[in-house]
Amino acid sequence: MSHCIALTKGRELDCSRISGGVRYLYFGVYDQFLTPIETAGIIQATGEVSDINMETSSVIYRYAMPLGAASVSETITGSTENGTIFYTPTVNVVLNKLTAADQNEIKLFGQTKVVIFAQLNETLPNGNNSIIALGVSNGLALNAGSMDTGAAWGDRNGYTLTFDGLEPSPFPFVADYPATGPLTNADFSGFTIDID
Repeated sequence: MSHCIALTKGRELDCSRISGGVRYLYFGVYDQFLTPIETAGIIQATGEVSDINMETSSVIYRYAMPLGAASVSETITGSTENGTIFYTPTVNVVLNKLTAADQNEIKLFGQTKVVIFAQLNETLPNGNNSIIALGVSNGLALNAGSMDTGAAWGDRNGYTLTFDGLEPSPFPFVADYPATGPLTNADFSGFTIDID
């Protein structure tokens, strides 16, 4: 009889407090990462993204999230009978205010597979935010959403978008970033970040 033994450590309770939610989402076009994506475009070591390489002059687009509105989750689905397991990352995006420019961009999102880097409100011991990468193997797609005007004066007017995908592994964390800011690590190349 074979035994599968792959656990490496236990886990104590963490004494520090953390904050939930998402501060920024960074969208990269899946097809602009070098291929094969898992060995050339987004390289991981021990569950952490150490290198990001995109085609020259690519752009990663940063979206600021309203406080307490955006979220990331990942569902684990396993089958003992089939001996399989996969992960379903889901990114829920809230954008306030309906605009013609956003309408056009959302239409493009609906036609484009993306990789999303989520800068969380959670902080590392050095004060930097944790960043996770979603859709690293197969990309994410815009598969649900709504455009709402609200009814009362105090209602939200804007967009709710849901990106999801199917991945063979859980989302990795991105290596901590230098003082120059998120996703500016020396081993990240081929792209600029559009923050406007």
